[in-house]
Amino acid sequence: MSNNLQVVVTAREKAELVQSEIDSGPLGPTEVAGTTLASVISPGTELNGMYLADEFPQQPGYAACFRVDRVGEKVSCVKPGDRAFCMGKHQSQQRFDQADVLKVPEILKSEHAVFARLMGVSMATLTTVSARPPERVLVTGLGPVGYLASAIFGMCGYDVIAADPEAPRREALKGVTGIRMTLERADPNHPELKDRVAVVVECSGHEQAALDGCNIVRKGGEVVLIGAPWKSRTKLSAFDLLHPIFFRYVTLRTGWEWELPMHTTDFRHNSIWSNYSAALQWLSEGRIKIDHLYETRSPRDVQQAYQDLLHHRVNELSIVLAWTTITA
Repeated sequence: MSNNLQVVVTAREKAELVQSEIDSGPLGPTEVAGTTLASVISPGTELNGMYLADEFPQQPGYAACFRVDRVGEKVSCVKPGDRAFCMGKHQSQQRFDQADVLKVPEILKSEHAVFARLMGVSMATLTTVSARPPERVLVTGLGPVGYLASAIFGMCGYDVIAADPEAPRREALKGVTGIRMTLERADPNHPELKDRVAVVVECSGHEQAALDGCNIVRKGGEVVLIGAPWKSRTKLSAFDLLHPIFFRYVTLRTGWEWELPMHTTDFRHNSIWSNYSAALQWLSEGRIKIDHLYETRSPRDVQQAYQDLLHHRVNELSIVLAWTTITA
């Protein structure tokens, strides 16, 4: 065993960087291990599901980029010295089977590569919706996942309208390909929305946004819930939601990415990891712009990072932890 630095949520609203142990023994024939370079904080999942959880400890982490230090004898996808993407936790060391890592393109920054994980959330929706370009898509909630969903659907030829009450989030989409307009709220009576939207991609987790989506989408359209409903925010009744679903023939469903298989099979060529691979390629080609999407912090400042995200004291949409500040 060897020392490992890991972010642990030890109590409600208390994140610490602690020493832990990680298996440094011989690798299995298809295992890959190395030193973390960057990891991204997912504001929705990590804040609501871990930082504000009811049970502790929690070990957060969503995605990481690491330097490959060791590989098993049968590893073929990467070699020592390469950088690799993984669904790793916020910790200084990573160890995965080669099936669960992807080589990061040489021209792609480590802190950019980690966003492939957040891109994969809406890419699962992209591969499962019935509507095809150039149909109109409404994205509600423009956190990092909603921003990326808007950019991805726009890049793929959909006619995108995006809505969020926060002006800086709307401003972030200025100049992004395929964005028709941004709105403070997706009003069901807006002339560009009512009965003209094929798909609503709901990324806020707010039940009013889901209800508005059901009243906006054309008959037979889809409302896909990407944002997790972590808590109740209104006093809406089930009837309020069921009425438009029934009479407008709305398909309302989860947008959770795990409906896809982890890896490609003979009969399912779209998978979570094939989407991550495409995301890394799109990022390296500059198709998705994320320079303005995050700020960088040291893992030693993780408690402050979570607090700043929780209380909206961050100008950007997310925070990337730069592990090179403590592991270089």
